[in-house]
Amino acid sequence: QVQLVESGGGLVQPGGSLRLSCAASGFTFSLYRMNWYRQAPGKERELVAAIARGGGSTNYADSVKGRFTISRDNAKNTVYLQMNSLKSEDTAVYYCNADWTDWGLSYWGKGTLVTVSS
Repeated sequence: QVQLVESGGGLVQPGGSLRLSCAASGFTFSLYRMNWYRQAPGKERELVAAIARGGGSTNYADSVKGRFTISRDNAKNTVYLQMNSLKSEDTAVYYCNADWTDWGLSYWGKGTLVTVSS
């Protein structure tokens, strides 16, 4: 039923850019806050970026402010993460998350690997 499918990960050199996409299906996308999380080896999963239902409000982790941009297209049921000026410490599996906190609903994608290395 519910699916979140990430794409766009890969290998990139420091200073490079990647654009991640998350295609959603099986639920009413516009009712959910959308988030990008990441988890690096040996570290806790952390929230990278979040965007409100209508796309009018965004939040970012301090470590990515000014470099990453989250956006959504409700007509396409898709959320994006544009990542610029990538650093080696950005290397992680990036996960798409859909959240409807008022009802305790949360869905997760399987993740896409981003490797930043020279």
